[in-house]
Amino acid sequence: MTEILGRIFSFDGTRELLGLPFVHNALIACTVLGLVAGALAPLIVARGMSFAVHGTAELAFTGGAAALLAGVSVGAGAVAGAVVAGFVFGLLGLRQRERDAVIGVVLAFGLGLGVLLLALYSGRASNKFGLLTGSIVSVDSTNLAVLGVVATLVVLVLAILYRPLLFASTDPDVALARGVPVRLLSVVFAVLIGLATALAVPIVGAILVLSVMIAPGAAAAQVTANPLTASVLAIAIAELALLGGTVLSLAPGLPVSGYVAAIAFGCYVVCRIIGRTRVRA
Repeated sequence: MTEILGRIFSFDGTRELLGLPFVHNALIACTVLGLVAGALAPLIVARGMSFAVHGTAELAFTGGAAALLAGVSVGAGAVAGAVVAGFVFGLLGLRQRERDAVIGVVLAFGLGLGVLLLALYSGRASNKFGLLTGSIVSVDSTNLAVLGVVATLVVLVLAILYRPLLFASTDPDVALARGVPVRLLSVVFAVLIGLATALAVPIVGAILVLSVMIAPGAAAAQVTANPLTASVLAIAIAELALLGGTVLSLAPGLPVSGYVAAIAFGCYVVCRIIGRTRVRA
């Protein structure tokens, strides 16, 4: 047991590794992803779309697998798959009672197709594994360019539509009565989730996207009801999980996703305890 823990929490050579260019790329990518994921997370939780994030991650995984097989940018493939998922979920799953069924059907299809595409890929096994669990080594200048463009688009659209999105998330019936385009906003927000999820897949993998897209928002909701405060706290938690998880994974050489998920879960537990303490007081 001690040997296993020693391997998981090793810092031998971490300082030297932090000076390498690919680590710099990974830290920049994590910083950008933390900003986007943290900003979206409270709205995702408020709209009850956690399962949609999981479904979108599977389609991003499928798009990345298709790109890997075709020999093109995996990041671009993940973005394409996630955008398709966003449109499908936004157009076909607008009603609460329909949403889970639509997501379940698309998720199963995307996961099965993605596994098939990976089986057809004859390249390095690490590339296949990276789509599922993430790989900081895969983050290069091309990935950063795609990430920067997509992140800028997501942040700009979210800034423009934040108030009506918040209104439609907290009280959709009243928002509809006030003339807010709830249906259109649902589609747009689903696409934003798709784009953000596509950014997360190459870093933390399709399996643990929820750790950065949901956990920060769920944690923030435990300690505050103020939308602005929740967004700031969610961004801080997402940045801590991503940057901290990346640094911790360097020396052991293990997938970054496990560390990111553990930190995000720890933050959620702490916030939940704080929230319960406040209620009792």
